[in-house]
Amino acid sequence: MINRKATAIWKGTGKEGAGVVSTQSTVLDNTQYSFKTRFEDGVGTNPEELIAAAHAGCFAMKLSFELNAAGFTADELNATATVTLDPAAGKITKSHIDLKAVVPGIGQDQFAEIAEKAKKECPISAVLNAEISLSAELA
Repeated sequence: MINRKATAIWKGTGKEGAGVVSTQSTVLDNTQYSFKTRFEDGVGTNPEELIAAAHAGCFAMKLSFELNAAGFTADELNATATVTLDPAAGKITKSHIDLKAVVPGIGQDQFAEIAEKAKKECPISAVLNAEISLSAELA
């Protein structure tokens, strides 16, 4: 089993308050977040942005493993995840991954099949209770 930790400290009300998040690795170290960074255009991060980063990174790594298992090595996997939060429902409804890939020697059909498998089996996809979609472009 692998455990990873992150800590959030929040002070004040939901709208006027602010918080910081820190990760075990210290990549995030008292990184600011607030109502403005989540629902407007404030400076700092927010939970949805962090989930998007986790989803993009997890998917790209999972796809790399799946490609390797099929005998291919990617020159580049550029994955961008867009997480959609529905404020009225109070939940994340979707995470969409845009992928641009350079994978020598692979055909489009095989690439699409492997990318779909990675999308379904990525641990972050599995934990999200939301629609997961993918647009995959092979260069």
